[in-house]
Amino acid sequence: MNPVVYKACRDFDYDGTRVLDILREVQSGLGCISGETMEMLAKELSTHRVEIEGLVSFYSFFSEKPKGKIAIRLCDDIIDRFAGVSKVAKVFSDELGIEMGKTSPDGIFSLEYTPCIGMSDQAPSALINQTVVTKLTPQSARTIARKLKKNPETSELLTRKGDGNNACLQINAMVKNNIRVRGEVLLCEGIPAEAGLKKALKRKEDAVIQEIRASGLRGRGGAGFSTGLKWDLARRETARERYVICNADEGEPGTFKDRVLLTERTDLMFEGMTIAARAIGSRKGILYVRAEYTYLLPYLEHVLKKRRKRGLLGRNIAGKKGFAFDIRIQLGAGAYICGEESSLISSCEGLRGEPKNRPPFPAEKGFLGYPTIVNNVETFCCAARILDGGAPWFAGIGTDESAGTKLLSVAGDCARPGIYEVPFGIEVSEVLDMAGADDPAIVQIGGASGDMIGRTAFHKKICYEDLPTGGSFMTFNSTRNVLGIVDYFLEFFIHESCGYCTPCRVGNVFLRERIQKIKSGLAEEADLHYLIELSNTIMMTSRCGLGHTSPRPVLSSIAHFPIVYASLTRELTDGRQASFDIQKALEESRRIAKRQSMIYDPIYGESTD
Repeated sequence: MNPVVYKACRDFDYDGTRVLDILREVQSGLGCISGETMEMLAKELSTHRVEIEGLVSFYSFFSEKPKGKIAIRLCDDIIDRFAGVSKVAKVFSDELGIEMGKTSPDGIFSLEYTPCIGMSDQAPSALINQTVVTKLTPQSARTIARKLKKNPETSELLTRKGDGNNACLQINAMVKNNIRVRGEVLLCEGIPAEAGLKKALKRKEDAVIQEIRASGLRGRGGAGFSTGLKWDLARRETARERYVICNADEGEPGTFKDRVLLTERTDLMFEGMTIAARAIGSRKGILYVRAEYTYLLPYLEHVLKKRRKRGLLGRNIAGKKGFAFDIRIQLGAGAYICGEESSLISSCEGLRGEPKNRPPFPAEKGFLGYPTIVNNVETFCCAARILDGGAPWFAGIGTDESAGTKLLSVAGDCARPGIYEVPFGIEVSEVLDMAGADDPAIVQIGGASGDMIGRTAFHKKICYEDLPTGGSFMTFNSTRNVLGIVDYFLEFFIHESCGYCTPCRVGNVFLRERIQKIKSGLAEEADLHYLIELSNTIMMTSRCGLGHTSPRPVLSSIAHFPIVYASLTRELTDGRQASFDIQKALEESRRIAKRQSMIYDPIYGESTD
């Protein structure tokens, strides 16, 4: 038995739900998870090799082939591309003598791209092992490469420290918070410690839920479901256990607001989770943190340890007899799909992060089959503030259907990228002005799965009833190519699809092929209708949220930039028809899904086929 494998299994008590942690330790210790290692792990964990192999192949931070002792992962999101990451990559490649995606013959260095590391406000950026390096240039890349060749200790790369808690001993990173606007809910000064929890413990559980419902708090992850209703559903289920899970897997390109809350409002987040546990009768919680934020793990564990010492976690919390609750941290392993709540639950269970069929919903049957609430970092922080300030105070901010403030991760062609806490109902143009946007022509709101709008829509308001967003706000100037941005987002979705269902796995590939055809100037009018119909079919027949939203950049760009498409599209004049019948090709998927596609046509409006 390999001692690394044995230690990893022992460290996590051979627990099948902690397989990701075990694999992470093995990957770190051995540099890969080989077939032989999979056999050993399967034997130790009383499972089958195919199960272990399925996890290794699913999560991008695991590898069957050896990785270098120094793994350099350059962020390849659209913001970093426009900021010049390709030039940085070339310098690393030249200096280290390896091609992108390869490992050096001596096994020291690996060089690869990774989709997004949550640092779009300080691009180009990279993860060198678990050390975050920001604002890279060809010159700084050359200096870093030469330093690493002399001394592979990554801590030596920290030439500066970030602000706030980024500079503390447990984090010690060059990351900057870049907080630009502090609103009155989450980023204001002087938030009283544990005020919400103290008030929650003086109330009955139903009263806590009623306060959250009365506040109008909706999930800040993007879907906007009523937080109080979700908690109420979980509480009403008859079960021996209930779970509270905080989703800190913000993998949406251009999103980094939860990173700042994890760094600067850590106690507030844990306070919100504890309030939720009190409300639904939960004893156990999980904070699911994306692998790219592993550098925050020592600090998060440090805060949890302090809360236990202060009696804010564990038994009889804050003196409330009989109220017991504790939280463990689950690190992800590189999978965008795990931001979807049922996929995240699968990952917490030690499985591939594949979406579960719904119903039942997680509030009814979630983690290990028990009622589970999943909210993101911002939502839990808001919940803690609501119990302190009261529902009327919170509901008085924002709009009728979108109460409170929203954290926006602003990045792209602007002078002041960073975090903006603004009231719901603010216009896109106001945000652009605050951020010092440079000749704004395109805004991608809500990340890759959001909407792309142009100047004629900058009057739109950021709120659930007009222009909803989970937080990402990317701005691009008039030099940027609309179809190039759409093409990138489709490339991202193709890479991140779990591959379970045909519409998402195949449909996004077809979308990208047709977008590239249009980019090349070879498209005909029928290609636009093909894109619209295929997009709607994918959205209606896919199994989970990725497929439900992946075509949105296509549809919204057609709606808001019709001249761009028209200028590259030839009109059919010879009676020819489109060569591919998507309705016929995906009829089987539609039959399985037992639903018809609700066709949204950006050109001709909405109808039902």
